[in-house]
Amino acid sequence: MKKLPLLSELPARLLLWYRGNRRDLPWRHTRDPYAIMVSESMLQQTRVETVVPYYETFLRAFPDVFSLARAADDTLMKHWQGLGYYRRARLLKKAAEMIAEGYGGVFPREPEKIRMLPGVGDYTAGAIASISFGLPCAAVDGNVLRVVARYTGDASDVSAPETRRRFAAMLQKVYPERDCGDFTQSMMDLGATVCLPGASPRCEACPLADLCTAKRENLAGVIPAKKPPAPRRIEKWDVFFLVCDGRVALVRRPATGLLANLYGFPMTPGFVPVEKWARSHGKWRIDPAYKEAKHLFSHIEWHMRCYRAETDTPSPDFIWATPEELRGVYPIPNAFRVWRFFL
Repeated sequence: MKKLPLLSELPARLLLWYRGNRRDLPWRHTRDPYAIMVSESMLQQTRVETVVPYYETFLRAFPDVFSLARAADDTLMKHWQGLGYYRRARLLKKAAEMIAEGYGGVFPREPEKIRMLPGVGDYTAGAIASISFGLPCAAVDGNVLRVVARYTGDASDVSAPETRRRFAAMLQKVYPERDCGDFTQSMMDLGATVCLPGASPRCEACPLADLCTAKRENLAGVIPAKKPPAPRRIEKWDVFFLVCDGRVALVRRPATGLLANLYGFPMTPGFVPVEKWARSHGKWRIDPAYKEAKHLFSHIEWHMRCYRAETDTPSPDFIWATPEELRGVYPIPNAFRVWRFFL
């Protein structure tokens, strides 16, 4: 039987490595569980470099659970604009409301209570419990899954929930009594900076290289195994940057569904003869030249033809915003960023 490397080797090796190699990130300078929750919410499906300026601006606007709990939806979404996955912001606000109202503003420290906060899954609960409160709670994200899978040579599908739960249980048994938060973050950093995705990890810089099964057996290109994602559904849209007397037409999107409650531009599924659609909304003068744009959501891909149009009659069907309000007031998702080319 093949002898597997011992997970019990991880804490001593990674804590020593982490002290000399930790990334200098703004959320590493605090143990405030609210700030950690904000950072972990932003980091879901978003790159660290993108998150850093958003995190700092967000905490200046909403420095505690009370300020976030009473934030107006449009104000909150404006501060989240550009991060995408806007449901995270709404769940973050609901978590702040629960802490403010249910716990008197005091962040719960029990892992099971943290896990009950809206938008907080097993990983985020483990990260908050270990980093903020020093509790031995495993936090298994994609980076940690990759490190453990390669170290042990485990070719299980890391996208499967049972694999994540099994790896978390394995790590839970070897958590150190002290420095739990540093151990959690050392696993994250090793995966983010050394045990990189694909076939070219930086094994020469890895403190686990002499024990790693994937390195020894040249399996880094096939471990971790992951089920390929389903292809995105393609949707075609005609989008209109409609101007009237220096103001631009906006619509508020439905309260449910994709980009719920955010602001966008008039659009119609297509591609259809745009002149016919425009006539149903008044007398529009449409520039026949259009810009093509594409935006990727997790399961949907928008293909857009973006037109500039003008009208002399401001239809009440729309919200009419100045260019300054487009930039500073209304939360407009990145899917519509092509509007900047029309100003």
